[in-house]
Amino acid sequence: MKRHLIGAIAAGLTVALGVSGCGKGSSSGGDDSDGKTIKFVAAIYDDNTKPFWDALIKDFEAKNSGYKVNLEMVDWTQMDAKVKTYVQTKQVPDILNYNAFSDFARDGLLYKASEVVSPATLSDFTPTFVEQAKYNGEQYTLPFISSARLMFYNKDLFKKAGITDPPKTWADIKADAQKVKKTGAIGYGLPLGPEEAQAEFYSWAMNDNGGWVDSSGKWAINQPANIDTLNFLKDLNKSGLTQPNPESTDRKTVFNQFAQGKIGMAIGGPFTKAGFITPANPNLNFGVTSLPVKNAGSQPNTLGVMDVLDAFKKNDGKNKEAVRKFLDFFYQKDNVSRFLSKEGFLPTTKSAGDALSSDPYMKQFVDALPTSKFAPTSNPAWSAVAGAVKQSLGTSVADKDPKKVLDEIQQTAEKAS
Repeated sequence: MKRHLIGAIAAGLTVALGVSGCGKGSSSGGDDSDGKTIKFVAAIYDDNTKPFWDALIKDFEAKNSGYKVNLEMVDWTQMDAKVKTYVQTKQVPDILNYNAFSDFARDGLLYKASEVVSPATLSDFTPTFVEQAKYNGEQYTLPFISSARLMFYNKDLFKKAGITDPPKTWADIKADAQKVKKTGAIGYGLPLGPEEAQAEFYSWAMNDNGGWVDSSGKWAINQPANIDTLNFLKDLNKSGLTQPNPESTDRKTVFNQFAQGKIGMAIGGPFTKAGFITPANPNLNFGVTSLPVKNAGSQPNTLGVMDVLDAFKKNDGKNKEAVRKFLDFFYQKDNVSRFLSKEGFLPTTKSAGDALSSDPYMKQFVDALPTSKFAPTSNPAWSAVAGAVKQSLGTSVADKDPKKVLDEIQQTAEKAS
């Protein structure tokens, strides 16, 4: 789940390949010059996403006479390229479901959050996510959904391989993957393709004391710990313990294979069950555990991810009232809770969080979220960095030198800064 670009840094972003997943909502076409018709670009999370928005928009329009919402659905693998086009052609939507915002805020393209939602809606956001939504101390974007990442493992494959305990360390991952491979399955599913390579990499690097920046906030992408992380992942690949071609494999491919019982271990989120396992194989016998650490005895870190809703200034602010009406409508407790239950994400609002408190599966992700580590999305250079990571990081576990790949991404970060 996260990607964006603007101005001078746009060239640093990946141009994702794939077929567009666009679709219209209940309002097709329309002229936004009246200030009552807005365009909403929403990301495709799974097959449940479009039906949810279609129904919500229909309900909104029925209860707000004269207001219309044009919906465009975009797959995550195409989102960066789409957003790049929107910005370069000055045809940004009124509302964008994305995972970045700070470069937009820096360039004066966004409303402040306080301008496009009511005080009641604004006060309902959990403080953790409010901090992630700020640029220069001001909240510019609206936390939409969140996720924490943990390690999923197939209990039946583990039993067949003679593995009694879930993995805790990198050494355990390699040893367990070797045993699972002997059963005829894939040991570890490693998605380093253009969809979300940055999340997979950071999930490992943070557990080797690595990451994107140093303690002062300065870019440290080519630090030794990150090189060490990629060398470990490269070893898994070259040892035949991952699926073929991890550099071009996206997470949805890995999750689908895991759901089918073909992969022993993979890093997933709360959405993995609802979005992949339940539809494909509801009887899959799987477990969830903390992310593995490089050194035994270390405290495991968890990756936190937040997607957002960016509200763009258009027509000298003429769209503000319509944007505000729609956002306040969506952020009603019942609407947010319904989206979360369909998609399997964690809440960013206090009111919607109540709906997940009694679910043991979701609770382990909720418990991990407060101490999660996030990518530096408030840094305007993050868009260029994330784009470069998705475009080239995977090559480091295939045929390129990890240090050289990280050096190039470091250069991108410094140039964008």
